Parts: sequence; structure tokens; C-alpha cells
Amino acid sequence: MKVAVVILNWNGREFLRKFLPSVIEHSREDADIYVADNNSTDDSVEILKSEFGEVKIIRNDKNYGFAGGYNVALAQIDADFYILLNSDIEVTAGWIRPVIKMMQEDKSIVACQPKLLSYFEKSRFEYAGAAGGFIDKYGYPFCRGRIFQSIETDTGQYEKPADIFWATGACLFVRTSVYNELGGLDERFFAHMEEIDFCWRAKMNGGRIIYCPDSTVYHVGGGTLPKKSSRKTYFNIRNNHIMLFKNLPQNRLIKVLIARLFLDGVAAFKFLVDGGLPDFLAVIKAHWHFFFLIPRVLQERKHNTIIPVGGVYRSNLVFEYFLKRKKKFSDLDPSKFT
Repeated sequence: MKVAVVILNWNGREFLRKFLPSVIEHSREDADIYVADNNSTDDSVEILKSEFGEVKIIRNDKNYGFAGGYNVALAQIDADFYILLNSDIEVTAGWIRPVIKMMQEDKSIVACQPKLLSYFEKSRFEYAGAAGGFIDKYGYPFCRGRIFQSIETDTGQYEKPADIFWATGACLFVRTSVYNELGGLDERFFAHMEEIDFCWRAKMNGGRIIYCPDSTVYHVGGGTLPKKSSRKTYFNIRNNHIMLFKNLPQNRLIKVLIARLFLDGVAAFKFLVDGGLPDFLAVIKAHWHFFFLIPRVLQERKHNTIIPVGGVYRSNLVFEYFLKRKKKFSDLDPSKFT
């Protein structure tokens, strides 16, 4: 049984120096360690060669983004399980074994994530994955431990393994055979939400996505794009619409997309009122590029088997969060997760 930890790097020399030592220390007995460099323009590769000789280096010929960068790199690695690991993560002792053990014992588990806590506030969950992800009926992602910008403190409330809708790409354990069968991550996404799309496709293929609380990592977050970034706004909105258009059952597709266009319009107006002109323009750009892709995705839908999957929160999270003031995962109605 082979496990490969694969860190995708782009101009991340400081993250490599800061976090790679912990990855090596706590992973070398359980996995091969790779850094896939996305054609960095800093001296990342030279640092790897001179300071981290036991790490295997894959050099991509250009910056393929998160999705494409991993697809190109993973195609060159022989392993039974991949661990996609962000460069800005501090791992802990024994972080690999409980997750791999769980996936070996249950072949239906396609992907898994550990507990993701904040590197800066280690008693709090981290935005990008927390204790496992879900989406609401309009495609808004959220996590056990994080709804929009409200982040919970870890008080032991998520200490049992659980089925989730999506596992974070910041630290994603995935079964190699299924990754390859599904064609990997969708490279059109470039960055953001590609792991949610992948997990959705895996669930339609009969796989389970699991949260493993016996493994913990600490994430800086915003390592490539800051949280307040119009480029991030663009990717999140464009990619979310692509994901919905790819994976929603036919009977829900049109009404969900219409609702999302309206809700995006409200968000764009708020950006403008708050002085966020770049974000306002990013919403318009995201919609325009999504509309351009519709004919191609329509053709793909004709060749794919699209079925309803469980784990979607069948309510409007925006309404419940901003109007009903439901700020924690425990505030949500369990009966609406169907």
C-alpha cells in the first residue's frame, strides 16, 4: 500500500521553509513526499534541492492552477492514496494513519479530510474546511464549524467520524483509482471549489466522503489569494455556477440557477454600496464567463449520469444566516440534510 503526500507550490518559498519540516517529520514513515512546483518564478525549486533533499520534486512547465497543477503532477505518481496538501499547513504527529486506516477498512470511502484548525488560533476551526463541508440547496458551501464568516471554537463538538458532502482541498485524502476514474479535478476551475465538484461527482458515482476527527492539521489559509480579493470573488462565483450546472438534476437546474443569479445580484449591489467596485465587477465578469461556458457544459451533461445525492441542506442558508441569525452548524435543522 503506497501513500503519496503531494504539495502543490507556486512561489511559496516561505511556506515551504516554514511548514515542510513538520510534513517530513510526521509523514516520512507513512508516505512518499512530493512537491509539485507550478512553474514558480521565485527560488522554491532551488530551496527544495538544497534544503529538503528527501522530498521528490515534480516540475510543471507552467502554472496550471490548483486543479490542473494537481492533475499534471498526480499522473506521474504511483500510489494507492493521494494526499493533496496545501503548502501553508502544519501537520501533527500521526496525522496520516487514522485516515488511511479508515479508508482501507471501508472501500466505499472515496475521499476524507482531517480536522482543520486555524494555525493562528489553534482552538478555532479554519475557514477552508473545518470539520467537513456541505452545500445548501442553492450551492452555497459551508462547514461543520464554519458558516459564512462565523467560525466556531473547537470544544469537542465534532469528535466523531461523519459523512460529509465535500472534503477540503487544503488537506484531501483521496483514493487514487477513483480520482483517475473521475478524471481528477476539473481544470476549468483553475482554483476554488474544484474539490467540491470532485466530491459531488464521486457521490453520484456511489462514493462516500468522510470526516476523520482522529487526525488534525493547522491551516494558515489565504496563502495564494487573500480572503478579501476580487479575483477570489470571481473564481468563487464563476466556479460555483459551473459546478451547479454540471451536477444538478434536471428538475432543479433552472430554478436554482435563477435564484442564484438573483442572490448574486444582491451581493454585487452590496459590494458596490460598501465601496467594493472591484468585487462588483468580478460578479459581472464571473456571470459573463459562465454564460460563455453553458453550451459546452450542456454537451457534457448529455453524456453524464446526473442523479440526486444526499447531504445537501435543503434550505436557503443565506436567509437562515442573515435573517434568522443561525450562526453555528448546530443551529441548522438536522431534518433538512437529505
